[in-house]
Amino acid sequence: MEQKGRFTLCTIDEFAEWLNQARIARSIKLIQNHHTYIPGYSHFKGNNHFAMLQGMEYGHLQRGFTEIAQNITTFPDGKLAICRSLDKIPAGIKGANQAGICIEHIGNFDTGGDAMRPEHRDCILRLNALLLKKFSLPANTDTVVYHHWWDLNSGLRTNGSGSTKSCPGTNFFGGNTVEAALKNFIPAVESLLKDQAKKPAAYLRECEVTTATLNVRNAPTASAAAVKQLNLGIRVFVYEDKTDWCRIHPSEQHWVSNRYLKLAGS
Repeated sequence: MEQKGRFTLCTIDEFAEWLNQARIARSIKLIQNHHTYIPGYSHFKGNNHFAMLQGMEYGHLQRGFTEIAQNITTFPDGKLAICRSLDKIPAGIKGANQAGICIEHIGNFDTGGDAMRPEHRDCILRLNALLLKKFSLPANTDTVVYHHWWDLNSGLRTNGSGSTKSCPGTNFFGGNTVEAALKNFIPAVESLLKDQAKKPAAYLRECEVTTATLNVRNAPTASAAAVKQLNLGIRVFVYEDKTDWCRIHPSEQHWVSNRYLKLAGS
């Protein structure tokens, strides 16, 4: 995870670990999906995540917001950023912010716009599933919602009639209608949610990182290459023990030294 100002950039796996131990005080009932339209894929250079976030925040400040509008931003390379605290109400959909989390997906997903990259698609689906699991919500069109379904003037849900935006795009996972979401997006999210529900039965125990930074290596040895780092307090599931090492991913070879783990809650 990399932090700059209020923004924290991470992979979807790092976010999953962070979310597992995050404590969110406010009630969450809606996961909002938006596309940025501008900036789009052409503005993403592969290493300008923070510059894009700062640019969006500047635009939102000019509109009178106190900070960037969205809680989370996803990028074409499959990374995401935690922007506005999840404990803060977003400025995403008029009439649906109070119990919502706002996700902005970088790109123009209207028909004829950006072709969504596979890694971006996977991040979007996993992110929605992780948030539903965190807040014990089912996968349906009452919990996973599109901006297009709310009238811009009244703030009432109209399912696409009245004065609306096309957001998150007329070609977002096959369309921005409720029917398209039920056909394409919701089943894909629900499938991941079911997979997540199965994982806890396979792990041995839940642990917590006890050192400032802990290297995750691609084999159970100190000489193996580090694939990422975990911060103090992050919670992980242990799936396998091998001598003094623990595998913390259900399928990937992600290993950490057990010297720097303790049982969660101990």
